[in-house]
Amino acid sequence: MTAHGAATPTTERPHGAQHTAERFAAVYGTAPQGIWAAPGRVNLIGEHTDYNDGFVMPLALPHTTLAAAAPRTDGVLRLHSGGADGGIVELRLDELRPAPGAGWAAYPAGIVWAMREAGLPVGGADLHYDSTVPTGAGLSSSAALEVATALALNDLYGLGLERQRLAQLAQRAENAFVGVPCGIMDQTAAACCTEGHALFLDTRDLTRRQVPFDLAAEGLRLLVVDTRVQHELGDGAYAERRAGCERGARALGVRALRDVAAPHLPEALAKLADRPAVQALVRHIVTENDRVEQVVACLDAGRPRAIGPLLTAGHASLRDDFKISCRELDLAVDTANAAGALGARMTGGGFGGSAIVLVEETAARTVGTAVTEAFAAAGHAAPRIFEAVPSAGAHRLD
Repeated sequence: MTAHGAATPTTERPHGAQHTAERFAAVYGTAPQGIWAAPGRVNLIGEHTDYNDGFVMPLALPHTTLAAAAPRTDGVLRLHSGGADGGIVELRLDELRPAPGAGWAAYPAGIVWAMREAGLPVGGADLHYDSTVPTGAGLSSSAALEVATALALNDLYGLGLERQRLAQLAQRAENAFVGVPCGIMDQTAAACCTEGHALFLDTRDLTRRQVPFDLAAEGLRLLVVDTRVQHELGDGAYAERRAGCERGARALGVRALRDVAAPHLPEALAKLADRPAVQALVRHIVTENDRVEQVVACLDAGRPRAIGPLLTAGHASLRDDFKISCRELDLAVDTANAAGALGARMTGGGFGGSAIVLVEETAARTVGTAVTEAFAAAGHAAPRIFEAVPSAGAHRLD
């Protein structure tokens, strides 16, 4: 759903199972054995905490990546995307090697590699993908691609793996094969979210709880503002933030920044007084973990409007301490709040991508229009604005 009159881009046109099956047949000359789907996600709160053993709270979007697949017995993996230039990418399983920067096909190839590295009996496959998850928007199109592939191979080869295990294999593929040092949040969201809920995940022990998140019943909406500023997590800035957090943990003598409780933050910051850059990273992670727990408490108490200021505080922390916002994200957040939003923040890895905005249902159109007009006045490309409806995690369609 768009929140105002902005045109819906091509990538958001729905692809059904029948369309994807037909495209598979057109590419490979035979019918697939099934169609699998995995969603993109927005993170309600808990940014960059996942690789610090912290708390996160994503929800799945209705936008999905669909994978049509059939097994092969000749040790060959063939990949084709309806949204990528070029034809079929053909790879031999015995020649799969980590390939940082190798393009979109590295993500599904990495899944096969990670499964085989784990000793799982995975053979070749033909795969065709269609997707409505916007790429480069901070909505985790990569995890949707990975998890759709993992679920398809899990079924095709009868592996019987649990959803969290599929998420862990997808994370390993992205870390070790693609070369992006991401945490476990995105893959877990794609694999494990449920409709009508946000997922409260402890990334240390992977315990998770589905927290009811029915904003419509409360007269609220959560809007996504895709700034159309492409982000790229593999460019080094993400890795620099992660390394800085790890330096902070070592300096404080803890396993991970998760182990610094909010009441002890002043003491921790004092120990890092001679390292202001690391100090700022630590301040964000500790306060962000605290914000996640506060959001969960608000939702458990039936007070969803109370999370608005926590979202805005999270944005300020990401902007000022983690320094991963950009002009367009700041403009979206500031304009939305000035136009009557209850709260707003950037979501995702940063350096572009999307913001989320919590609004009263009656104010959604006004806020969306204000953001669109502000972007036009600043000379930016028109943002893509739509509603985040908590949706189902990965599943088989056919």
